[in-house]
Amino acid sequence: MITLELITPQNAMVFKYIRLRALQDTPTAFSSTYAEGSKLTDDDWVKRAAQWSGAKSVGYPALDGGTGVGIAAGVLDQNDPLRADLMSMWVAPKHRRLGIGRMLVDTVVMWARGQNVLNLGLMVTSNNCHARQFYQSVGFALTDRTETYRNDPSLLNFEMCQFLS
Repeated sequence: MITLELITPQNAMVFKYIRLRALQDTPTAFSSTYAEGSKLTDDDWVKRAAQWSGAKSVGYPALDGGTGVGIAAGVLDQNDPLRADLMSMWVAPKHRRLGIGRMLVDTVVMWARGQNVLNLGLMVTSNNCHARQFYQSVGFALTDRTETYRNDPSLLNFEMCQFLS
């Protein structure tokens, strides 16, 4: 059975495990890299977990019998209180197409609504067609905004948004 928990300092090592797996599995899906993440100390991961469970952000690991198989986070926009971003979305390959991604997105959407957010955005790398299709299936739409992908200037990040009511 899949369960979602809040990322907290108490489960920071689960967070670390999932995040590093995600960075290895889909390296062009994130702005950070496995090389960067693997250099962090356990204390750094505890601090990150505390940040992800703060007043302006939330993160959820998806667990299958205690093993981390997915992750997603929501972060309030610093300049626009009506906007938040879905970030760090990932599901382990053997657990894809089982509804875990939708469960993670729905949980971040519920959090965003509780924060009175009207616009939930995300960035998806241009070479990640499956992710774009998934995001469209859960209510996100491409906008006109693009930016160069941080780790490979030959790729773009496409913005997608979902309007919440």
